[in-house]
Amino acid sequence: MDQALTGFTNIQHLDSEIIVDLRYATTNNFTHQVIYDFTTAIVRTGTAHKLAKASALVKQQGYRLKVWDAYRPVSAQRRLFEVYPDPEFVAQPNPNFSHQKGVTLDLTLAHPDGSELTMPTAFDDFTAAAHRDAPRTALQEKNYQLLDTAMTAAGFVGYVNEWWDYRDTEMDAYQPLAADPNDYA
Repeated sequence: MDQALTGFTNIQHLDSEIIVDLRYATTNNFTHQVIYDFTTAIVRTGTAHKLAKASALVKQQGYRLKVWDAYRPVSAQRRLFEVYPDPEFVAQPNPNFSHQKGVTLDLTLAHPDGSELTMPTAFDDFTAAAHRDAPRTALQEKNYQLLDTAMTAAGFVGYVNEWWDYRDTEMDAYQPLAADPNDYA
């Protein structure tokens, strides 16, 4: 892999129209606790370029990407696991885990004004309704397909149990690397 792509990049530096609403920086998440102390979304530079491509694709359809989670330091994952120690839903801290390597994004689609489109479930819904093969209404299906088509075309693969979770198809080429998102604001 090109070394220039292995560092971290603030996703809004590549596309300022991507909305960043890092849920774990607030109490607006399933734990109702603040998990990390930053509001800047960073991912590996190669992953960020793919996200910018996906953003361009959804903008052609009149929408914007809204990112709920990106790079999650091991310390934040440890905190998340302490609050919700169920490995079926929250991975144990591991620097080689995709969020902790900075190659995974949790995101949705939004209208130009930032309001979210109707999707299969809310973020961090741990029910079967969040699975990619779950039944959906026609509107949920249309919106999910818009997101999924753009993310897949840009070089991401979706996690089977969470419709909002997308991983860089080249995730295994990235070695663990730590960063402080506050350094990228």
